[in-house]
This record gives sequence, C-alpha cells and structure tokens, in this order.
Amino acid sequence: MDALWVIISFIGILVSFLFLWRVTKSFFIPSLDIIASNLRMSSNMAGATLMAAGSSAPELAIAMFAVLRPGEHLEIGLGTIIGSAVFNMLVIIGVVAVIKKAVLRWQPIARDLLSYFITIILLSLIMLNGNIGLLESLALLALYLLYIVFVFFYQKIFPYKIKPDEVVEERATPEQLSFISRKSIPVEKSLQRLFPVKKYFLPLFFISILIISGLSIILVESTIIISEAIGIPEIFIAITIIAVGTSIPDLISSAIVARQGRGEMAISNAVGSNVFDILIGIGLPALIFLLINGGAIVVDNKGYLPSIIVLFASIIIIFLFLMINRWKLGIKAGILLLIVYLLYIAWEIRMLSGS
Repeated sequence: MDALWVIISFIGILVSFLFLWRVTKSFFIPSLDIIASNLRMSSNMAGATLMAAGSSAPELAIAMFAVLRPGEHLEIGLGTIIGSAVFNMLVIIGVVAVIKKAVLRWQPIARDLLSYFITIILLSLIMLNGNIGLLESLALLALYLLYIVFVFFYQKIFPYKIKPDEVVEERATPEQLSFISRKSIPVEKSLQRLFPVKKYFLPLFFISILIISGLSIILVESTIIISEAIGIPEIFIAITIIAVGTSIPDLISSAIVARQGRGEMAISNAVGSNVFDILIGIGLPALIFLLINGGAIVVDNKGYLPSIIVLFASIIIIFLFLMINRWKLGIKAGILLLIVYLLYIAWEIRMLSGS
C-alpha cells in the first residue's frame, strides 16, 4: 500500500509541475501584465509587488494552515517560510542568471535588497525574542505596507531613468490567455473552462493564484509522502522540501520573465516574494491566531538561526558579486549561487544527522 501511495505521489508531482507551468505562463503572467500596464508600473515594480504576492500565495496558505493548528505545525509553517526565503535568494536568482545574461541597474536592486535586509533584521529580532506577540505581528504587517509605499515612490525619491519599453505592456493575447487549440489535450481543455476571457483580467489573476496555491499543496503533500517513505526527518522536510515545493511558482514565474529578457523583474520577484513571505506569511497568520487565542506564539529560535545567517550571507554575496561585475548577472553568478544552496542543504543534513 505504501508503495502505491509513493507511485501516486510521484505522478502527482509530475502533473503539478506541468499545470503550474501552464497556468503561470498562459494565465498568471499575462493577466499580471495587463494589471501592471493599467497601473503604469515598470517591470521591476510589478515583479516586487504583484508577481511576488501572487506567486507567494502557496507559502501564505501553508503558513495560515500551520499557525492555526496547535503544536508542531507552528514550526512547519515558520520553517517553510524561512527555507523558502533561502531557496528564492540562491536558487531562483541563480536559475535566472543561468537562463539569460542580464545587465541590471543598481537602483532597483539596491531598493529590493535594502528592503529585504530590513525585513531580515526584524525577523532576527523576533527570533532572538523567542516568541511572536500581538506587537510583533502588527509590526510585520505595518512594515509590509511601508514596503509597498516605498516601492511605488522609490523612483521619485531616488530617480533613475525608466525607458519607455520598461513600462509593462499588455503582452497578453487571446492565444496566451486560453488553451484553445485543436492540438490541446483534453486535460488542458478542461482547465481552460476554469478561466474567464481576457477582458476579465482581475478574476483571471485571482483564479490563477488560487489554482497555483492548490497545485502547490498537491506538490507539497506528494513530496512529503515520498520523503516520509524514504525516512527524511520532519524538520528537514519543513526547511527544505516543503519550502522548495511552495517556491516552485516563484521559480516558474521568474524563469518565464527571465526568458523574455526581463531580468530585473525576475530578481525583484524573488526578493519581493521573500519580503511578502516573512512580513505577511508570518504576520497575518500570527495576528489571526493571537486574536483568537491570545497569549504569544513560542518559536524555536535555535533551529532557525543557521538559515537566518544564510539569508544575511546571500544578500551580501549577491550585492558584492553584482558590484564586482558592474551589475551584470550571468552564468558564473548563477552557478555560484546554486553551489552555495547545495552547500547549505549539505550543512543542514549534517546538522540533523549530528543531532
């Protein structure tokens, strides 16, 4: 029976990957482009806000479920968010660099990395405190609102030239926004019925997010079944496997826009997703839990200290590498970041086996 569940789970992973790619490419990104175009947003602004929030929905869903359940589920939710942050910084930016070389401007990158650095400082203070109270949860949510305002007004405060083609255009076409094709397989045709037509781009955007979240949960659950069958520890599952599973939409979104030549948008998505995950993914579920139950949420700060150190280190590595390479992102940088992530995973395995 266990072997059967492993086979079913493996099929679930493959199907989830297929549909995540199709939904993200054909519905999520095109509808996002329409919204960003209507708001006259630059691509890096859209990546740091709309794309980041939309593709981070799975982390929020997992965290909401985890925090609203008692006991060890709290640690799973927090571990998922922190592990996802490490994955986004090292793997997503690494993959983006490998896919297509990009020449970046320092102003948007500095904006995103500075915002993320402040976010990590707040997370570190909460970890050192050892619990999340009402004040901490409100501080997380308030900081995210300030982050959104900062992103929208940053270009006016710190001016940098925005080319006309940087403002997101309506790249979506009727062909992109549907699976209509004589060659479409029956499953894709059935998926098409879940989506409205192009003119209803707001419902299209939110339906995409809901489906991406559902597929991510299937991906995570399938991965957990396989991991438990192999005998991988639960903490390691939370920090790595669940974190990776919920970050797949971010990876797919960044890979798609990177191939389109929008490298800044891809990086802003990765960093902006981390800001969303930490500030909203921890702050909102914690606030709901505390309003219902009162008291404070106790967290195991020792277990997450290594990951937080890696987050700080990843910011420094990326910033220094970009400065040295005159804000050019290429395959060497990508390989370096991917190697750092593999070393991080190896170190986590060693720590868990030692304990």
